[in-house]
Amino acid sequence: MSNCAIVGINWGDEGKGRMVDLLTEKYDVVVRFQGGGNAGHTVVNEKGKFMLHLLPSGIFRKGVINILGNGVALDPENLWLEMQEVVKQGVSLTPENLKISDRASILLPWHRDLDALEEQRLQDKKYGSTKQGIAPFYSDKFQKKTILAGELFYPEELKAHLADLLEWKNLTLTKVYGTEPYTMEMLEQWMEAYCEKIKPYICDTTVVLEEAQKEGKGILFEAQLGSLRDLDYGIYPYTTSSNTTAGYIPIGSGLPSARVSDIVGVVKAYSTCVGEGPFVCERFGEEAEKLRKAGFEYGAKTGRPRRVGPMDIVATKYGVRVQDATEIALTKLDVLSYMDKIPVCTHYLLHGKQTDAFPFPVALKEAKPVIEYFDGWNCDISKARTWEDLPKQAQDYVTFIEKAIGCPITYVSVGPERDSIIRRSKENFHEE
Repeated sequence: MSNCAIVGINWGDEGKGRMVDLLTEKYDVVVRFQGGGNAGHTVVNEKGKFMLHLLPSGIFRKGVINILGNGVALDPENLWLEMQEVVKQGVSLTPENLKISDRASILLPWHRDLDALEEQRLQDKKYGSTKQGIAPFYSDKFQKKTILAGELFYPEELKAHLADLLEWKNLTLTKVYGTEPYTMEMLEQWMEAYCEKIKPYICDTTVVLEEAQKEGKGILFEAQLGSLRDLDYGIYPYTTSSNTTAGYIPIGSGLPSARVSDIVGVVKAYSTCVGEGPFVCERFGEEAEKLRKAGFEYGAKTGRPRRVGPMDIVATKYGVRVQDATEIALTKLDVLSYMDKIPVCTHYLLHGKQTDAFPFPVALKEAKPVIEYFDGWNCDISKARTWEDLPKQAQDYVTFIEKAIGCPITYVSVGPERDSIIRRSKENFHEE
């Protein structure tokens, strides 16, 4: 069976969780391969509404194995609290359906402290962190200054390793930021409260994935955030600190031999952005507030109002390219139903010239959007389940985007529920 990746094409918050929840019906394993608890996937199904941050979005399907790969920023505290919330809502979590890589590095309490302290120091030059410790964590990981989850099974070695890290990290906390140091007692209490709770779920997940692959099982890889937040290809430095693109899957998943034939890029029918950084198509004032309220655009992790704007063809086409997407899921089309005229950013103006190329990050602040308007459909489309159910204006909007970004739109979401989806065939690309 072929493998599939669900990835974000824009700034994140595109609706990847709802697509993983939907498509997991065809897969046996779901793997988170990067990122941490700094973003949220909202899933609505027969069990209720869920805001997931670390848990893979396949946990709602019986018989599906969910894996947190070695590329994930493993935050035991937030993971355990999230697990408890999900279980309260009737979802079963056991070591059989949730597995954590023993090679995943553990995000420690001081990482969140350092995140907040650095954002405070930067003041008006801040990067827009969610203060979940992600940047300090990945910095420490690449300095080889983290604890691997598998070390929890070697208590004596773990204690010695923690002592070394504690001495080193307290230098930064006290000398650079002037805060109180951590003690070994504090760390041991934290480890007991959270790390011991998730210990039964930790194993060699590479073995699990290799066996699944040998047995011909389907594997779905779930990304966090989107192309424009990728550390290497995004709007640096206003990015996350991991690689959000499908190219990182073989490394971050723990399956070096992974081959992914289907890459589903998720794109919202309009643009949203949480946090700082250039956002060329951004809208302000009453127009923005109407769109924000219609789409309930507030961060799943932070609750922050999302910055909003029209569909950005330039950014989306770039995102499709860096993800090497094979097809697109267009989400939240129903949100635009209140508009008489729907704006789309079709090009950029940069230094007085029109361009379709996504600019180098430093140049983005000089870019201006070129806006074109399309006829709205002014009716409720949330009950549509086939392409023919959509008004012609909605069909025209979808097919314009499809042609402009050069990638078939095979799914059109018209609501948050699992079944609020229109499935289209790749063979119909450009032919409606």
